[in-house]
Amino acid sequence: MAQQVKDVMTPTVTTVRPDASLVEAAQLMRAQDIGDVIVATDGDVLGVLTDRDITVRAVADAADPLTVSCQAVCTLGPITVGPEEDVREAAALMRRHAVRRLPVVADGRPLGMVSLGDLAQERDPGSALADISRAAPDNWPGPSPH
Repeated sequence: MAQQVKDVMTPTVTTVRPDASLVEAAQLMRAQDIGDVIVATDGDVLGVLTDRDITVRAVADAADPLTVSCQAVCTLGPITVGPEEDVREAAALMRRHAVRRLPVVADGRPLGMVSLGDLAQERDPGSALADISRAAPDNWPGPSPH
């Protein structure tokens, strides 16, 4: 069983500039089949923007996603975890702060993400959450936007 965050994290991270539009962020999420991006400047983590943030904090308020910046909608100053931290500490941070994912950061620079699904796969590989986390993404074949 892995003991450190670096052993279970997703070792890639997608970043956007604070002034990037929500459309830019959403297009990145769609292209990479992810639900979150790190808002960063000069490599330093400023916040986390999720697909839910875009929906609940912008679209639901009829904000224009072409003009609203990622920084205006993201969660600023996110709780982070280091790659050498114990996975139990990551789980405790998620529980304490009611978050589903944590940026993995070293020296202020994002290295990856660790999610509840990552921890579930490690700690309880037979759980429903682990199964869902391992499943291939559901690429909705909806109508073409063009």
